[in-house]
Amino acid sequence: MTQTLSPRSLALLAGAAALALLALDQPAQAHQIATGGLAAGFLHPISGADHLLLLIAVGAAAAQLSSQLLLWALAGAVAGGVAGAMGAAVPGLELLAALAISAVALLVLRSVRSHQASPQVLAAGLVASAVATHAMLHGLEAPAEGAALGWWFGAFAASVVVSGGSFLVLRRMPQAWTRALALLLVLCGGVASLGVLGLLVR
Repeated sequence: MTQTLSPRSLALLAGAAALALLALDQPAQAHQIATGGLAAGFLHPISGADHLLLLIAVGAAAAQLSSQLLLWALAGAVAGGVAGAMGAAVPGLELLAALAISAVALLVLRSVRSHQASPQVLAAGLVASAVATHAMLHGLEAPAEGAALGWWFGAFAASVVVSGGSFLVLRRMPQAWTRALALLLVLCGGVASLGVLGLLVR
């Protein structure tokens, strides 16, 4: 007997394919000095696959573990953004940014599979650190001219929309969706990491 896919399964597969394509399309390598104001800032976090995937992972973590993780993500964003704007950087930052996606997704996957939340301090520290890594890249890319304030506001608004939207959607969905998404994000983070390593060894 032939099994047909339900609309829910089809939607999940479509989302999985879209995320996989995002991870494969120039993973964590399209970072350049940003220009423009509000609109450019809004598009910046969602036009880079690695940033977008991390924002979704943060929303999933908040939905699975605690909504307070969104506040920790905000703290990490501020700290990393300020550090990057001041010129701070760490070795292998692009690689760390890609690995951060898998790290947050593994946190979610562990919680779903074990049916118990990870220690709050560990989860908060991991999410804040992961977001700080990406925000540091934002800070290094941010425009230095008068449009910088609008750019930062736009980038912040886009990050809130994606993470908050992911949180609101996933908290109302069956856990099977969160598990599937977390597994996919782990794989996408791995693909993005391989992409960065491939650039480094060229």
